[in-house]
Amino acid sequence: MIVLGLETTCDETAAAVVERTVDGETGAARGRILSNVVLSQIGEHAEFGGVVPEIAARAHVEALDRIIGKAMAEAKVPFTALDGIAAAAGPGLIGGVIVGLTTAKAIALAHDKPLIAVNHLEAHALTARLTDGVDFPYCLFLASGGHTQILAVRGVGDYLRLGGTVDDAIGEAFDKTAKLLGLGYPGGPLVEQEATRGDPQRFALPRPMNGRRDANFSLSGLKTALRVDTPKALVCAGGVAANQAIRKILHRVAFEVGTELVAPPPALCTDNGAMIAWAGAERLALGLTDSLAVAPRARWPLEEVTKRAGEKAVAR
Repeated sequence: MIVLGLETTCDETAAAVVERTVDGETGAARGRILSNVVLSQIGEHAEFGGVVPEIAARAHVEALDRIIGKAMAEAKVPFTALDGIAAAAGPGLIGGVIVGLTTAKAIALAHDKPLIAVNHLEAHALTARLTDGVDFPYCLFLASGGHTQILAVRGVGDYLRLGGTVDDAIGEAFDKTAKLLGLGYPGGPLVEQEATRGDPQRFALPRPMNGRRDANFSLSGLKTALRVDTPKALVCAGGVAANQAIRKILHRVAFEVGTELVAPPPALCTDNGAMIAWAGAERLALGLTDSLAVAPRARWPLEEVTKRAGEKAVAR
């Protein structure tokens, strides 16, 4: 199964081609990235200290056709060989989401291929299955510019929210910190870079909600989350999951409860087309496709991504 995936929810214009196969002996799904092209818009937004939605949407319009062409050329796959076209249909900046989803609809219509409208968060949630072949269920720490959540991933379209931030997302906090300190944009990598040269004992920073029994939001909640529904692994995903200090903490948490941490390569933690293509392939394998009337969504909580009525989303 070969799927083209488009990602345009924020400030990366991305397209990728991914192949999904099933092991004949174990029945386990395996993925292979045939191409993964990402164009960052950091230069366009740096002077504003954050993403400007109108500029982002216009940049997607200008670049997406070229990025798709490059992805298809690198994959050495014609459109006729594709089994489906996937696009991030939300959540995200609505202008950019419209660009990617409309383009995917046009390709699907022109080549008579199934369309899969992918939830951007579901794509992050399933990336560990592409990179590491993780089996369901597992515990997910989803950390990005707009989201900080702990979820039990029980299957495609089957997500249980265990906890999350009650205010800022972790990536947003990094960006605000960088702006306050005059470090520049994007804030996350710059804060991490400065932190490696700092003294962790210099300031007594608060740890809000630490020690509570729920997981809203403290890292201690991960230990409880790991025991829910026997997750087979702790997975971290999302742009902030590329932060090495956070990975070190999660490795320790996983070790303490006797499981393993699975973290995709940094390039597949940040927004990319491969994760969209893979999530599309996972859904397509279950017969979960969408009509050309599917609408883009600025808000789309992951727990609202469900399997079709009467269908059971089961994948090995």
